[in-house]
Amino acid sequence: MKKFILFDNDGVLVDTEPLYYAAGERALAEVGVTLDKEQYLLDMAHGVGAWAQARAAGIDDDTIDRLRVIRNAYYQEHLRTGPIEIDGVVAALADLSPYVRMAIVTTSKRADFDLIHRGRRIVQHMDFVLVRGNYTRAKPDPDPYLTALRRFGADQDEALVVEDSSRGLRSAVAAGIDCAVVENEFTRSQDFSQATHRIRSLAELKGIVLGST
Repeated sequence: MKKFILFDNDGVLVDTEPLYYAAGERALAEVGVTLDKEQYLLDMAHGVGAWAQARAAGIDDDTIDRLRVIRNAYYQEHLRTGPIEIDGVVAALADLSPYVRMAIVTTSKRADFDLIHRGRRIVQHMDFVLVRGNYTRAKPDPDPYLTALRRFGADQDEALVVEDSSRGLRSAVAAGIDCAVVENEFTRSQDFSQATHRIRSLAELKGIVLGST
């Protein structure tokens, strides 16, 4: 039986990834660059994001730095106004809580994370949260998940990672931890061939946890 579940945040616990794309699209439009969604998803799988397309369009680094600030402001605006709940998440966490200890391991900035979870009932089920800045190297490096294991005092085979992106999956695999990839329309075209489990919702995790040895 798995004793620990390490959750990614965006796309797993909350539906924020389309809002992040929309914020980047909006910022790049200010300098006449149209953000191609298909290419954006390919770039995001490798940890690159919107700025690869900006550079390809000839946008200089100083302008990109300015656009990054604008994108971040737009993203927070979208977070305050857009629907980001995923049906069944809170119920699934409550159902899991008697059997496992849980944590969130995310590349989100602390300010964004706090805004996302303000007034929501997700974090109350977690032992701790690791955001960008709580570890040295971001996903797909294994460092975020290895940091979480050390925090729990857990071995790799006692834990399960829940992800929705190939970048996060590669981080889990590099850390030597089994990974369940939850279906997400935004990332469904990415390569998940290394996933231990493929699930449609977090409600399926209880069966995985109780069925593991």
